[in-house]
Amino acid sequence: MVARLVVAAPSSGSGKTTVATGLMAAFTAAGLAVSPHKVGPDYIDPGYHALATGRPGRNLDAYLCGPDMVAPLFAHGARGCDLAVVEGVMGLYDGASGQGELASTAQVSKLLRAPVVLVVDASSQSRSVAALVHGFASWDPEVRIGGVILNKVGSARHEELLREALDESGVPVLGALGRAPQVRAPSRHLGLVPVAERRAEAVDSVAALAAQVREGCDLDALLALARSAPTLGAEPWDPGPAAAGGTRPVVAVAGGAAFSFSYAEHAELLEAAGAEVVTFDPLHDEELPPGTAGLVIGGGFPEVYAPELSANEPLRKAVAELALSGAPVAAECAGLLYLTRELDGKPMCGVLDTHSRMSERLTLGYREAVAVSDSSLAAAGTRMRGHEFHRTVVEPGAGAVAAWGMHAPERRLEGFVQQGVHASYLHTHWAAEPGIARRFVERCGA
Repeated sequence: MVARLVVAAPSSGSGKTTVATGLMAAFTAAGLAVSPHKVGPDYIDPGYHALATGRPGRNLDAYLCGPDMVAPLFAHGARGCDLAVVEGVMGLYDGASGQGELASTAQVSKLLRAPVVLVVDASSQSRSVAALVHGFASWDPEVRIGGVILNKVGSARHEELLREALDESGVPVLGALGRAPQVRAPSRHLGLVPVAERRAEAVDSVAALAAQVREGCDLDALLALARSAPTLGAEPWDPGPAAAGGTRPVVAVAGGAAFSFSYAEHAELLEAAGAEVVTFDPLHDEELPPGTAGLVIGGGFPEVYAPELSANEPLRKAVAELALSGAPVAAECAGLLYLTRELDGKPMCGVLDTHSRMSERLTLGYREAVAVSDSSLAAAGTRMRGHEFHRTVVEPGAGAVAAWGMHAPERRLEGFVQQGVHASYLHTHWAAEPGIARRFVERCGA
């Protein structure tokens, strides 16, 4: 089984992404095939992971897919690799609100039987670091914290004090990183700016992270820790047997800077269900791919690119015509905004008789939902877990019925079903319900 590490922290902002991405890039540069993973529903960090390793960044989410799917999805992504690095989410023991350890980094580390490297922001402490590490290491005896990486160390003397304190903790120090603002990625209203929007700069940032980690971390000790992980024994997840023969309907998948949020498994499921998946960029392409029989528009930042999306009138018309024909269209979050009449006053595709706009309020969290209408994605009654993450609002419109009935954390209707269109704010992971992809592709060939 592949060697593996989980990179965790006491809290958000400690430097998990810095360390995880730097480790991925450093080990890749050393000639190892590195499999990158991210705990939780985050789409942006996996983009940096993919840049660091040359392999798709994959999510491991015990809430969206269920705990039983974590190890198989991991094994699928890590197949053929020498090492897997898993970046955690929030603090080590933080999970789905009010549901114990569910979806926490700690739970994923146990499901993967993987040692944890704890990244500690040491900028405002010295001897207290030992108490903090001791508390995290002893909280759950099933979580194996195999080492600490000290981040934001102020000086050589500061590092010396931290190491002296940790000598008594029994947890080895595997690295110490100073403050390096030059390798920080820019952020905005929903977190880091995605790789797709700053690729050239992101390449330089990842290279700088790799150099910083090589200089400050004991890569040999970290690799030895990763190789100490026991056999996992999980069968790799399989998207299904490839469809045999016949015509493969073209499913166009939006990509580029405005629509960069997607799970790698979705395209794999569509292809296994018999589709030919073709990516296009709504910022630049004026036509849908030839022969498009279905359309998938995932998440991203259309609010940032509203003027450019609006200016591409030929493509907006092509999308509207495809939807009017009854072809299957699956739109999540950013895709929903793109299908409205306008976004912040800029004309969009006009498929849905709704208007959308930026909002001051952040909508964020896991959701439990049931399909309230038959659609190209799901039969009525299909239960799914999802995630919302946006600062926009879609005004109520006419001509469509709701897509989902939300059951937790609050009861409400959400999204739109109209002819072949299924549009919603809810991000879902199709590996949790592979029938979604099969149903969508079947409708493409109808």
